[in-house]
Order: sequence, then structure tokens, then C-alpha cells
Amino acid sequence: MLAGATPQEALLTPLEIIDLDLDAELVVLSACNTGYGRFTQEGLVGLSRALLQAGAASVIVSLWPVYDSSTAFLMTKLYRALQGGASKAEALRTAVLETRQRYEHPSHWAPFMLIGETR
Repeated sequence: MLAGATPQEALLTPLEIIDLDLDAELVVLSACNTGYGRFTQEGLVGLSRALLQAGAASVIVSLWPVYDSSTAFLMTKLYRALQGGASKAEALRTAVLETRQRYEHPSHWAPFMLIGETR
């Protein structure tokens, strides 16, 4: 949902996203199931593909429902690693490993996936 938008304006569909002109190195979708899409003749169509087509270099998505506390912890670690100069792939790996130390079960640290450029 988009901050400050009315409920009618708040949801972007993949078709609307494709029409955007994004200049983003990384888009992070940290909510539940953001990596889902539907299969068509063109392959998997979803938010991640739409964001890449719109100009994002990379997208991080979740593959299943996520927990608020462990996701907040992981995202904090991810952004700290990025600010420290790590590549996107290294930052996600670091965040996952640190989250795994605090939250043992894979459901807390394994749902996130990087798509696109890794640097």
C-alpha cells in the first residue's frame, strides 16, 4: 500500500508498475508473499518482474508469510550492511545470517530472495 493514499489509490498492480519510470538500484518488498505472481505464457508475472521492467536494478521479495519482529530485525541488518558498502547479495546474506542467530527457525530468515543485479 502506498503511504498517504486513499484505499482506492493505495494498491499498485503489476500493469501499473510497468508503466512507471523507475531509477532505483534496489526495491525491497518486505511484506508477506511479495514474490508471488501468476504463471503465463511469458513466465511468472508479478511485482518483482514489473519492478524490473519499470527500471529497478534489483528487487528483494518474500516467498511466504513473514513475521513482523524478525523481518524488522533482518531489514535493519540489511540496510546497515548496505550502508557499510556491502553489495546487495552480501548485505542480504549478512542480514540472513545475523537474523538466523537470533531467530532459529527458517521461517524467520529464509523467505527473502534477491532478484536482479547482485552488486
